Amino acid sequence: MAPTTRSWKGYLKLSLVTCAVAMAPAQTDRDKTRFHTLNKETGNRLRMQWIDAETGDVVENEDRARGYEYAKGEHIIVEEEDFEAIALESRTTIDVDQFVPKDEVDWLWTGDHHYLVPDDEVAVEAFSVIRDAMAATKTNGIARVTINKRERWVLVAPRDRGILITTLRYPYEVRSEAAGFERISGVKPDEKDVETMRQVIRTMMGKWDASKFEDRYETAVKKMLSDKQKGHVLKPAPAAPDAPQKHEKVVSMFDALRRSIEAEEKKRPKAESKKRGAAKAPVKKSA
Repeated sequence: MAPTTRSWKGYLKLSLVTCAVAMAPAQTDRDKTRFHTLNKETGNRLRMQWIDAETGDVVENEDRARGYEYAKGEHIIVEEEDFEAIALESRTTIDVDQFVPKDEVDWLWTGDHHYLVPDDEVAVEAFSVIRDAMAATKTNGIARVTINKRERWVLVAPRDRGILITTLRYPYEVRSEAAGFERISGVKPDEKDVETMRQVIRTMMGKWDASKFEDRYETAVKKMLSDKQKGHVLKPAPAAPDAPQKHEKVVSMFDALRRSIEAEEKKRPKAESKKRGAAKAPVKKSA
């Protein structure tokens, strides 16, 4: 039952309940267009080589090693077996440490996603009990697992028939909001402008549909490659007609918002626009 592209195999442990599981990345960039680095004159592929910074000699793969610089110019060479000596239980076990409400963890702290499934038929029952119990209590587990030789805290969440593992960042990996937003002034916007912007948002509301998210850049790259292969001469793309000019005269926020509403309404079918207008028409107060 393990996924064909599994990247980790071990056990999921919750208190005294344990089951064999396998994990695989939930996201992939396999279908993106990739390029090789070539010699422009010959068209041959280039090969990367490692050069000794002092002698200038080429260093073959078998002679390379990782090193930690503990003082200027002084390194400790670290071999693969040195990492193997770090015997963390999380190398083979996802041990759930605690549970939190399912919406408690801020997106800012999340990283990569992985699918977790039972690794054999025997594990299905225990796996299903853990998954359904989390779904029923609307909670996610917090655990640790070693991925690519590094231990990460992870979020363990029920998802459909399986479990989604999401890596969490350590505090030193997350910048504070104060540092991130320090250039934003504390000026309060005009309430009239905020209300009009809310109307713009309501006009643009829709349902999430991942199938609509076309990778326009990938599509354009494929067309460009096809055109070049056919010998077509490519011309620079014209500037976007609606691109804001650097020195364009600034209109009032209220006027810009009103224009936004009008523009969004024009994009929608007439029947839908009328329906929205009737539903959101302001009620006039009697004198």
